[in-house]
Amino acid sequence: MPVEVRLPTIFRQHANGQAKLTVDASTVSELFDELTAAYPGLGGQLLGEDGQMHKFVNVYRNDEDIRYLDKLDTPLSSGDVVSILPAVAGGQ
Repeated sequence: MPVEVRLPTIFRQHANGQAKLTVDASTVSELFDELTAAYPGLGGQLLGEDGQMHKFVNVYRNDEDIRYLDKLDTPLSSGDVVSILPAVAGGQ
């Protein structure tokens, strides 16, 4: 199932400068596997050695945070848009 992946500027350097990618995947986990295979540097930015998402990465399927869905097991459908964003923190 083709899904669109949107990457912010900070992650584009690991994906040959591309802002949008099309990936065939039925879950977020499969999506990350495909991204890691095609762009190893990007995979390292998304997942830790334990295979879990880095805490500083936020992933949204159609604007819904996958942490509140099924995390890496969140299903994907053809035409879904997955946005991968770095977490932003602030304070004093």
